[in-house]
Amino acid sequence: MQALIGTSTRLRSFIQDPRHFQIVFLGGFLTYGVLALGWDSQWMRYATLFGTCVGIQTIFIRWKGIPWSSLKSAVITALGMCLLLQAGSIWTLVFGATVAIAGKFLLRWKGRHIFNPGNLGIAAAVALTGDAWVSPGQWGSGAMLVFLVVASGSIMVLRVGRIDTSVAFLGTFAALVYIRTVWYLGWGADVWWHQLTNGSLLLFTFFMITDPMTTPRSGKARWLWGMGIAVLAFAFSWHFWIHAAPIWALLLGCALNPLIDHLMHGEPFHWVRPAPHAQRTF
Repeated sequence: MQALIGTSTRLRSFIQDPRHFQIVFLGGFLTYGVLALGWDSQWMRYATLFGTCVGIQTIFIRWKGIPWSSLKSAVITALGMCLLLQAGSIWTLVFGATVAIAGKFLLRWKGRHIFNPGNLGIAAAVALTGDAWVSPGQWGSGAMLVFLVVASGSIMVLRVGRIDTSVAFLGTFAALVYIRTVWYLGWGADVWWHQLTNGSLLLFTFFMITDPMTTPRSGKARWLWGMGIAVLAFAFSWHFWIHAAPIWALLLGCALNPLIDHLMHGEPFHWVRPAPHAQRTF
């Protein structure tokens, strides 16, 4: 009986923290890539990103005296970067991962980090090194992949209460791409569907833009914010021909969050409901 109670307690603790779901799902996608898509030659890249993210997080844990449970966030960042970031050298990966984690602690506003860590790290590596890129084509666009990402992504964003952000972004982006592709250019709807079902876009929609620590606190603001990022991503992609446009749109969107939260108030998010006087989250 005691063992059963202990197991139930551990299961309840696991379910209460959405970070566990993110780790499981993102780890599952990485496993899918290795086993089904032939990514098994990139172990050094994975080890570099994991080692750097966890190592930098550990330094700040010891420096700031924050809970060791915050290592979960570093693992999530590492997994996200493994799935999206490509680079020509190990040092580029180290640089991107260092910026991603250090940015959480050094770029803050009123006790909250401003930028999505993985997004910031990827953007910095691509923009500042000339040796990094995001490769949407590595995922393909098969129906099974679409199902896996959308289904598991939906579960995750429902757990953190950010399904509104995903719907606002993907719905607006899909509508704009449809108008351009089908109505304006006269191409078939299959071309439009192919553009929407690449793995990088779906992972961005359900696992990056929905980071509860770097989305607006107000529900209404999140709808407007998600739609705005979709408009920016569409303009960057189809007017300015910028590669990996959603990454840059989200970077700008996160930069506006302090102003948005000042104008439209909402409840702060905590991965696990904190005890009194324990309000810091990283």
